[in-house]
Amino acid sequence: MRIVALEEHLTTAPVLEAWRGLDPCWQDLALKPSSQGESGGRLLELGEQRLAAMDAAGVDVQVLSLTTPGLQSLVADNATALQREVNDHIAEAVRRAPGRFQGFATLATPAPHEAAKELDRAVGQLGLNGAMLFGRTRERNLDHRDNWPIFEVADALRAPLYIHPQAPRAEVRDTLYRGLGEEVDAAFATHGLGWHYEAGVQIVRMILAGVFDRFPDLQLITGHWGEVVLFYLDRIDSLTGVAKLTRPVSDYFRCHCQ
Repeated sequence: MRIVALEEHLTTAPVLEAWRGLDPCWQDLALKPSSQGESGGRLLELGEQRLAAMDAAGVDVQVLSLTTPGLQSLVADNATALQREVNDHIAEAVRRAPGRFQGFATLATPAPHEAAKELDRAVGQLGLNGAMLFGRTRERNLDHRDNWPIFEVADALRAPLYIHPQAPRAEVRDTLYRGLGEEVDAAFATHGLGWHYEAGVQIVRMILAGVFDRFPDLQLITGHWGEVVLFYLDRIDSLTGVAKLTRPVSDYFRCHCQ
């Protein structure tokens, strides 16, 4: 049995520079672990060290992707310039070690039409395996109509979109996740719990907004045991009638989320 790891992140020096240049209100909590210490070093490396770590862990294939929050907090021009560079970088790593690496594209969601064109290029020309999205684009939720050109291309290509968490907005963190000490606050709002509620809410919003009625072949990949949603499907089904959906929320989740 081969072991394929789906959520295997990387970053690049230009992406880190762009993240650091953001107004602090748009800087994600992931910036520090993505740019410092052992984790920061590992995210930049796509060669022998990574392959050795895979061998030591018994991982046969990594599906590479840009780490959270991707390019989604950047201004449109910066995000558009970087998406092509990052995807070429991932594709080159796959070419160097085709039996060990595959890749998810990163998309410049601040410029949705450019992101849709890049998804088509990344899948059709670079051979990447769909794309990874990180919920919100600044204040814009994933279900927003601006993002539908991306869903249209993913639907037509049958290219899965991996929905990955990002940190909740600052005002949500202030209300729910602060007051326990800086280190605990950050962990609570991200890998401890906050990431997973955030991602789950974005997926449910897509269902309630009718994204899957419009794009019936669209497929999502959800991590971390379904980003909390799986545990509440019976309760979430109570939204079906209110949202005037054609089938239960749980059915959309079962048919469109892996």
